[in-house]
Amino acid sequence: MQTSSVRLGVDIGGTFTDVVLETPDASFSTKVLTTYAAPENAIIEGMHQVCAKAGLSAAAIGQIIHGTTLATNALIERRGAKTALITTQGFRDVIEMRTESRFEQYDLNLTLPEPLLPRQMRYPVAERVDATGDVLIPLDRAEVEAIVDQIKQAGYDSIAVGLIHSYLNDSHERMIRDVLAERMPDAMVSISSEVSPQMREYERFNTVVANAYIKPLMKSYLGRLAGRLRDEGVGCNIFLMHSGGGIISLENAAEFPVRLVESGPAGGAVFAAHIAARYGLDKVLSFDMGGTTAKICLIKNQTPKTARVFEVARSYRFKKGSGMPISIPVIDMVEIGAGGGSLAHIDSMRQIRVGPESAGSEPGPACYGRGGAKPAVTDADLVLGRLDPDVFAGGAFSLSRTAAQTALSTVLGDTLDMDAPTAAFGLAEVVDENMANAARVHAVENGEDLSGYTMIAFGGAAPLHAGRLCEKLGVSRLLVPPGAGVGSAIGFLRAPFSFEANRSVYMKLSRFDAATIKTLMAELQNEAAGFVRNCDDAAEILSEFKAYMRYTGQGWEIPITLTADQASAPDAATFKRLFEQDYAKLFGRTVAGLDIEITVWSVNATTPPEQVARVATATATTPAPTTGQRQIFDPALGRYFDAAVVARADMCPGMMVQGPAAITEDETTIIVPSSRVAICQPDGCIDVVEKD
Repeated sequence: MQTSSVRLGVDIGGTFTDVVLETPDASFSTKVLTTYAAPENAIIEGMHQVCAKAGLSAAAIGQIIHGTTLATNALIERRGAKTALITTQGFRDVIEMRTESRFEQYDLNLTLPEPLLPRQMRYPVAERVDATGDVLIPLDRAEVEAIVDQIKQAGYDSIAVGLIHSYLNDSHERMIRDVLAERMPDAMVSISSEVSPQMREYERFNTVVANAYIKPLMKSYLGRLAGRLRDEGVGCNIFLMHSGGGIISLENAAEFPVRLVESGPAGGAVFAAHIAARYGLDKVLSFDMGGTTAKICLIKNQTPKTARVFEVARSYRFKKGSGMPISIPVIDMVEIGAGGGSLAHIDSMRQIRVGPESAGSEPGPACYGRGGAKPAVTDADLVLGRLDPDVFAGGAFSLSRTAAQTALSTVLGDTLDMDAPTAAFGLAEVVDENMANAARVHAVENGEDLSGYTMIAFGGAAPLHAGRLCEKLGVSRLLVPPGAGVGSAIGFLRAPFSFEANRSVYMKLSRFDAATIKTLMAELQNEAAGFVRNCDDAAEILSEFKAYMRYTGQGWEIPITLTADQASAPDAATFKRLFEQDYAKLFGRTVAGLDIEITVWSVNATTPPEQVARVATATATTPAPTTGQRQIFDPALGRYFDAAVVARADMCPGMMVQGPAAITEDETTIIVPSSRVAICQPDGCIDVVEKD
């Protein structure tokens, strides 16, 4: 066996670290509890487990692809480096003033989230570049040197540089970086013209500050991980999953760690898109539910929807607008605090609320027996019969039904005068309705009707809840792929090497400059391809071109996809036609008499996608063999049923399971509601559809 054909995918989540080893003949997976103090420890433990299953040594691994929530958690928990911001005089308070948008329109006591850096850590310099890139006030090097000396004396570890309109002219930012390199050679520096060269200073300044804030932490972690793997005899390259759904090198990830903010969920969306391609599905709702959060993503034409801005650290129950905007290419998804470890409580209205606080892996839900006293979603799932306490996480440890019942009764039942099963029913319905509402809103915001969609569920907790979610959303078909419990880690192994380069150059169609656009697109194509070449210098590279356009006077743009010919030979009439087509599709009409403007240009360089063979779907033929029965609560009917228990490994193509039932495997359990029937497909997917 060639070493290059053995690949390892690793996803560090808030509760579990998922590890998948893929060989030419088979794949092996495991889940280990995340080790917060030293995340690399869980990776090494998981790697040894899957290598033992495969009968291989760690030295046989030819490639490692890694995704992590560490960057996100560092921003949420404010555990970054001591960071300074150097910015244009008069714009020192941009990251604190935010924008005019109010995420709670009528809340007179609205509390805005604190900026990452307080005012005394933000240093202004006298300089000014205008909106065309011309220098109005030159930057005085002596002033920069004086400010850098102040920063050095204050003992900062990392410095962010964000100047007005530097996305058009980066000469001043580069001068500041040069001075910092001379006078503070050990400090880490991030400049906005490299991290996020786009208009809108609030988002751009936030992004460069976030990058600088987590850079020392991530660089240290990635260095430790590489060292530990070398000590274990692993000599292959390590790559990182980025938020846009592709893979970048370890070096680029260490330089731009803000691009890793949604790396784990991005892997899940890639995994779902791969399954959609196998089944020829053009409308898919990806549902990823792990230990801490649930993520929902729309996948159309086997491609996840993408965006340019993502929010982290939302302060109002994951409410849009209440967080910290990060201006990076990202797979567009809605994320809510609804995972297996999400904790429940009673609010002032005597209603059950779930999340966003999570028990994580330390101490974990009450049923873990590790000191947790509050009821989590996993506790409710156990009491409702959805989980087998003796084989949780492949039998890694047993769950305590007594501890789960005690937590449910103490926190919820005693207050609301209900027994533990009723409290578990209430908790599960609340969390399922939260996820259903998030999916409905996300669909409406994108002009979609979910009734024609197929759900693809993965993550350790998703198959437990997906059937009920489909009932609530009116989705008639659910696919649970093989390896669903470690879906994001598998997605890493399906992702291409890719990098998206973007830049803001404002242009109205009435003043269309084809020569400028042609030059700009070529520069962005070379920049993006350079990052991909850093991962694989011999790979074929494809380019995807976009222009972000809007009507004059509007606040936000929509992305318009261009062909290579349209990017290399731009034409105003073509741009207008493409914009009006997409605008009408999204909003139902166009606006006559208004000029159209382009604000951002982007090129995504990517290696060719993996070729996917279509699956010839099987119909139900014979009942699957059962391993027993257990009492499982069906929330749609409000009572427990004697449900069949089936081992997924015993199911062959065409075998079916009538709901209510539980289909078990090491990393998760599929709950088939009474309204559904499950059919095993030739590729191992479990196809859950409505009964006739």
